[in-house]
Amino acid sequence: MMYSVIISSPSPQLNFSNPFRRRLASSTILRRLSSKRCNDTAWVALIRDLDQGRNIPQFPSSIEWISNNQLFDSSWGDEHYFLAYDRLLNALACVVALRYWNVHGDKSDRGISFIKENISKLGDASPEHMTCGFELVFPALLERAKELNIDGIPYDAPVIQDIFDVRDRKMERVPKELLHQVPTCLLHNLEGLGNLDSIGKLDWTKLLKLQTPKGSFITSPAASCFAVIETNDRDCIDFIRYVLRRYTLYVDIYARLWAVDRLERLGISRFFEPEIKSCLDHVYRYWTEKGVFSARNSEFCDIDDTSMGFRLLRLHGYNITPNALRTFKNGDEFTCYVGQGFESPSPIFNLYRASQVLFPGETILEEAKQFSYNFLKQRLDKNELLDKWLISKHLPSEIKCGLEIPWYASLPRLETRFYIENYGADDIWIGKSLYRMPEINDERYRELGKLDYDRCQAQHQMEWNHMQQWYEHSNLEEFGVSKSELLLAFFVASSSVFEPERDGERIAWVKTNILSNILSNHYYSVEDSSTELKNKRGRISYKEVHRRLIAILLETLQQFTTHAQERSGWGAWLKKLTGDVDEETEQVELIVGTLNICGGHISSKDDNILSHDEYTTLSRLTNKICRQLAEFENGMKNMGIVNDATSGIDKDMQLLVKLVLHPNFSCKLSKDVKQTFLLAYFAAEQIDSHIYKVLFEKVV
Repeated sequence: MMYSVIISSPSPQLNFSNPFRRRLASSTILRRLSSKRCNDTAWVALIRDLDQGRNIPQFPSSIEWISNNQLFDSSWGDEHYFLAYDRLLNALACVVALRYWNVHGDKSDRGISFIKENISKLGDASPEHMTCGFELVFPALLERAKELNIDGIPYDAPVIQDIFDVRDRKMERVPKELLHQVPTCLLHNLEGLGNLDSIGKLDWTKLLKLQTPKGSFITSPAASCFAVIETNDRDCIDFIRYVLRRYTLYVDIYARLWAVDRLERLGISRFFEPEIKSCLDHVYRYWTEKGVFSARNSEFCDIDDTSMGFRLLRLHGYNITPNALRTFKNGDEFTCYVGQGFESPSPIFNLYRASQVLFPGETILEEAKQFSYNFLKQRLDKNELLDKWLISKHLPSEIKCGLEIPWYASLPRLETRFYIENYGADDIWIGKSLYRMPEINDERYRELGKLDYDRCQAQHQMEWNHMQQWYEHSNLEEFGVSKSELLLAFFVASSSVFEPERDGERIAWVKTNILSNILSNHYYSVEDSSTELKNKRGRISYKEVHRRLIAILLETLQQFTTHAQERSGWGAWLKKLTGDVDEETEQVELIVGTLNICGGHISSKDDNILSHDEYTTLSRLTNKICRQLAEFENGMKNMGIVNDATSGIDKDMQLLVKLVLHPNFSCKLSKDVKQTFLLAYFAAEQIDSHIYKVLFEKVV
């Protein structure tokens, strides 16, 4: 079935003069985080006056915030999503803060009732969704509640004793010396470590040396507030004031990385290239040998931020190695951070994504790829995809799709279509409390992506009509080309080079693909058969076929280029085809050359660049990979042994990725020229079931 669509209305236009565009153009939208951080706010409220030592709150507005943000069910937290760990921790923290100052008694009474009525729900809650440090912080708050003689809380409930048991087992494994020597995840939950028998009294002289330059303990407001309560440390106070002044959580690294990732996957990154460069420059500036954390200048790093940072920096041409990932390797496994109790899908999925942009010899990425693939595949097979850090209904399908299609074989339009339809504007992050990040998961991102997709799709549909006219005008059916083949060629081209302004490259790609196929088939047919060709109009001589082909080729070349090198490229390809030179011919070399010329990456002043050593190296390697892929597909069809073939393809692809992405490889070829060599690959299984959807079906 062919799809012919007539476009009667102009393509939708993107309006970048709106406030959203201006905000995104500034750096602030890529680093702000707004959320109801109830637990943090309660700890802020516990700080006494530091200036004159009066028995009043240092930050009275925090008390009023607690009073004003109690939910209809008398708890505190995310009003649109109930998670027992989150609601009960927040409720207990806010009740403790209100009773500490003996204010808003009605609010605290209602909070106590909520705790009493819902405490049993902790027994049914999924452990995978336990908020960060819950087993430490919740018992610590219960102890404070007892000290304040707060009645009505079921201190002896079996589920509470279970939580204390989990805490004690965890702390038995923690060396006291380690806690005071290096930044660990325990610093993030410092407020839960006071007066624990297993570790004894905290040594604040040593602990304060582990602060970040901003004065926090691993960016945690609650942990920093606890330090202020215990020590009156001025650096911690400065951090708390910073957080309250801007009402932000300091996640400058995380916010930048995830915003860039969202823009790229939605297919709209090209509109924000200066902002993206600024974001990645910022991340690169604070990259360390251990990787990165959600905020800069942290000695504590995690695999999630480090994997995302490494992948984006490498793809954008920064000189970076994957050695930081060794920090998170423990035996044959990788962990989100040192001391993590169990692994979760989302960080390991980002590790898998990072592992695919490996260069030859980077064994740490090979090991990461093997571990992450096996881990995620096992979780998929068992349907065990609840995540410790993220609540997203789309995560399972995202992981499934990522495992099925290698990064280098993914088609950009297909990935964008999937991501627009599965964009998690309602995703929730799990920290000490649930929180949302609207500056990362803003519905306006999706709307902008959808608008751009509609515009591109409308352009592609008009081009498809043009391609069908070219098909009829050139009588391509006479040469054995079906409309299905033409549609397939157009789908691959428009799914790879999708921007409306790159219509010349798309048309040249399709016509080059079709004509080179015809010429190859014609040449080998002449070698292997008689001097006549039978078609629906009867028998015609190969001489006549040859004449028609040359006429179509010349007409096509005149349509999409006047570039001398393009004609020279076709001439060199035809010589290889006819055996005038001792070298195998591949269509991909011709297509890549056509794209570079029609895309303006090679100008008429760039004499002989197509024969430059670096360009030739890339061409030969690309030809080799394409031959291997063809042999691999034939081997799959014939049920042959393909392990050796896939190993060879992987090694050559690693080399190609290095030649294209490594900033020190080429001084002659531009980034755009090199990037074209990564457009030649796609997974055949992406094709048949997606052509109609990607090209002709509207995004809902």
